[in-house]
Formats: sequence, C-alpha cells, structure tokens
Amino acid sequence: MLALIQRVESAHVVVAGQTIGQIGTGLLVLLCAERGDGKAQADKMLDKILKLRIFADAQGRMNRSVQDVQGALLLVSQFTLAADLASGNRPGFSRAAAPDEGRKWYDYVVARARAAMPDVACGIFGAEMKVHLVNDGPVTIALHVPPIQPSISSTA
Repeated sequence: MLALIQRVESAHVVVAGQTIGQIGTGLLVLLCAERGDGKAQADKMLDKILKLRIFADAQGRMNRSVQDVQGALLLVSQFTLAADLASGNRPGFSRAAAPDEGRKWYDYVVARARAAMPDVACGIFGAEMKVHLVNDGPVTIALHVPPIQPSISSTA
C-alpha cells in the first residue's frame, strides 16, 4: 500500500463542482492499494498515518501526531501512486490493485480511520476529483507498506 501524506492547514476535495470532503488542520492522505495488499498492509498503513509525528510540539519540533493535535484526515484514493516509469515515459499501473480490490482496501482504511478519529473526510473512489490544499511547511511524506510477495519454493 502506498500513501502520500501532506500536513495541511486545510484541504478539500471537489467532485462534479461540489465539495464532498473538507478538513482544517490535519493530514491529506493520497492512498493507493497495490496488487497483493491485504488487511495487514491496510492496518499497518493506517497505524503509521495516525502515529506519524509531523506536527510541532511546544518546542517547535515535529513530535506530535495528527491524533495528538486533534487534527483531521482527508483520505483520497489515488491509484496513480503505483505508476511504473521503468520503461519509457508513459506510466504503467500494473502494480496497482484491480479496482474492486482497491475500493475494498480504501473503504477498509476509511472505516478504520473513522472508528479511530472524530474528523475523517474522504473523496469518492474512482471519481474524477479536484483536490485543493494549503500544505503546511510544506511537509510531504511518502510511505510504502509493501504487499506480501508469494514465496517461491523449490524442491530438489
């Protein structure tokens, strides 16, 4: 699972001209499920996001989490995070989970986030979205929780 996490003063997502998710201080998280992702990756990803210490403490050091500062989350599905540019200039997306699997794990993360925090907004999976943000810092962090790779066993 892949995430691009941005500390924001505010953010909102617009679909078909209407704001469908909006937050103040918190984290905008662009989230992508990869082929092979499951509950373990989704749980670890959300735990990392909630505990990521990128908000200032009393001394101005990045030492507080979004939960510590009573911030909000805006979760937006973003399959293009799985772009593969190893060959040529046109991205390939074969690493991204199939749409039904991607939706399953995105919805799972959203549900778990809502159970853990009072202020969680989201985009619409698969929709054409416009994301607006005021990046704070700017602080932007890429996070990767690798999918489980099938083991190859050989018999001799």
